[in-house]
Amino acid sequence: MPQKPIGNYAKKQNLYEKESSMSARLVLLLAAVGLVPIALSYGLMPGSSIPVLLGFPVEGTNQTHVFRAIMGLYLANALFWLAAASKPELQRPALWVLFLFMSGLAVGRILSILIDGVPNGILLFYLAAEIAFAALAAVSLKKVR
Repeated sequence: MPQKPIGNYAKKQNLYEKESSMSARLVLLLAAVGLVPIALSYGLMPGSSIPVLLGFPVEGTNQTHVFRAIMGLYLANALFWLAAASKPELQRPALWVLFLFMSGLAVGRILSILIDGVPNGILLFYLAAEIAFAALAAVSLKKVR
């Protein structure tokens, strides 16, 4: 049985790596773009947005401070994912961060549902999105070297 030339194998491998990088890039871009409005809704004007989104008032400096810190954390992650989308050497670490960030949020929400009960619809939507992005990151991690 004749063997395929090594050149064809290298071309296929290179194509696979490019395809994997493209899918990782897309996952990172979508996650970053999706997270920015959530971050801003939490921290830009929490006194106005949180009562509308989550149904409770933000009262005082301490609560505002917590929501702005959450905004900063979310924006920092989104910036890392955006940077990694254009730098292949950062894609694997960024996918790990995406996986850990989203799965950590999802596990916390699931635990809260089990202990506290079912939250409002927007928080259930966030849970579904977090599970989806954790899964996409895990699949992309298997493809990216």
